[in-house]
Amino acid sequence: METYTTDDALTLMGFGKFQALVLAYAGMGWVAEAMEVMLLSFLGPVVREEWNVSPQDESLLSSVVFAGMLIGACAWGFISDRYGRKTVLLLSTLLTSGLGLLSALSINYLCLLVLRFFVGIGVGSGHVFSSWFLEFVPAGNRGTWMAVLSALSWRWLLALSSLPCFLLLLFFRITPESPRYLCAQNRMTDARFVLERMAIANQAALPMGVLTYHQETKTECITHVSEDEHLIPVREKEHTDRNAISSKSGAVAVLHKLLSHNLLKSTLLLWFVYYASSFAYYGITLLTSQLSDVNRSCKSDLVFEVHQNNGNLYKDTFITSLAARACGTGATTTLCLYAPEVYPTYVRSTGVGIATAIGKIGGVICPLVAVGMLRSCHQMEAVLVFELVLFLAGVSCILFPVETKGREMD
Repeated sequence: METYTTDDALTLMGFGKFQALVLAYAGMGWVAEAMEVMLLSFLGPVVREEWNVSPQDESLLSSVVFAGMLIGACAWGFISDRYGRKTVLLLSTLLTSGLGLLSALSINYLCLLVLRFFVGIGVGSGHVFSSWFLEFVPAGNRGTWMAVLSALSWRWLLALSSLPCFLLLLFFRITPESPRYLCAQNRMTDARFVLERMAIANQAALPMGVLTYHQETKTECITHVSEDEHLIPVREKEHTDRNAISSKSGAVAVLHKLLSHNLLKSTLLLWFVYYASSFAYYGITLLTSQLSDVNRSCKSDLVFEVHQNNGNLYKDTFITSLAARACGTGATTTLCLYAPEVYPTYVRSTGVGIATAIGKIGGVICPLVAVGMLRSCHQMEAVLVFELVLFLAGVSCILFPVETKGREMD
């Protein structure tokens, strides 16, 4: 009997209206996370002025959000692999929208701190949105559309930041489950139904035959994608690994798989690059507002001397930070594309979730450097710390063992 896989169907149908709708939905999830991060550089100074909090408490307001994102990234990834992508989209959206709106009604600093922590848990699901979207896209189009996805009074700003989540809830009833996840769970009828919806929307036809998840891996495909064939698990090995995971206790078994011989190097390198990316990008966001208004008590600092001799410090800081953000966004987009392609479907969200959680540790630490060191008149030292982390991240990228361009998602 003639059969076809999800990748065969996606390649034949191409990128059409269906994927455009999925992109719009996933993009709203990314907008919600981006808005929460953008708030951090504005929220701290305003809260310090309104409630007269200390600089340490100002930094803590940013750190608790990243701490929540760290917990959320791990939890949502595991829930997504166990119970489905749609379940996470609904639960995380409810949490983020509800508590984001309540944040705008905060009566004191402690109340705001607690609410922002739980909002951080909600927006920690951002990686699930991107993984879910990529599972609908043909291999040849993933890089382009991932780039498109990423390109997308403080009380009012807090309230408005929750609006994308309410839009997610509005369209949730028509949101499809990932056909790759359904196939991995042996729900072939449901997977075919999603593919049929996609075919109708794209005005395309499905391949002839019966949908199947397992097929023999072609040797030429393996050698084309990577010289390290051990990092490209064959379908029979995936089936064995999936059964082994289902027979063990959930999270421990998944972590054991992520740290197995085949994935260990990729996993450890991804963890550090995610950490460096988060540390540097969010640090640049916070540094921009801090360096553009250098504290006059730091008169002996080199940065302040430049400010005294050159009135263009603000312009220089703005231009360099804009360029740094552009490069950081490009690197983060590529990383968010690369990581889901490395892991097989049955551990994809958990693997990316743990890497994202490691990255959020960088987000927790960066306010201590970007705000704490600057307020202690150590501007140059703070910048050098970010430079060193980025250099090591570049070395780690060179050491990645597998190229995923054009590779089918397992």
